[in-house]
Amino acid sequence: MSFIIPIIILLILIYGYIKGVKVYDSFIEGAGEGLLITFRILPYIGAMLLAVGMLRSSGGLDFLLYILRPFTKAAGIPEEVMPLIIMKPLSGSGALGILADILRRSGADSFAGVLASIIMSSTETIFYTITVYFGSVGIKNIRHTLAAALVADVAGLAAAVLLCRFILF
Repeated sequence: MSFIIPIIILLILIYGYIKGVKVYDSFIEGAGEGLLITFRILPYIGAMLLAVGMLRSSGGLDFLLYILRPFTKAAGIPEEVMPLIIMKPLSGSGALGILADILRRSGADSFAGVLASIIMSSTETIFYTITVYFGSVGIKNIRHTLAAALVADVAGLAAAVLLCRFILF
């Protein structure tokens, strides 16, 4: 399987050559544009990472978990999964760390472990994604994107809970 990526790259080069595209020049131009976009979105990413760090270290995450505890208990969501649910829309790497902790503590085959794994794969890092994509093209008004993304996230969360509760366990 390790040969697939080199084959894909070779196919792209051959296709570009057949079409008469200066592949190397196009690659250099695209890499330069990518660097410019990276520098343009860097402040947005920095602000997002700072906000996530402040939420975690200030105790805001724990306070939010305390407020949501009655609702999550009624929905049958294990308490150890709640930090993942809150962190996933904010930070993929933070959520991955929480997932690793859940799997280490509860086990991969436990209800919490399976639910956390499904949540991790069926929800999105909404705020990070909006920050990167909208920031890279300079869009300041996100209109209905956030509301639609949050609805999709809640739907993914509900599907994960229902799948785990009624089908898997």
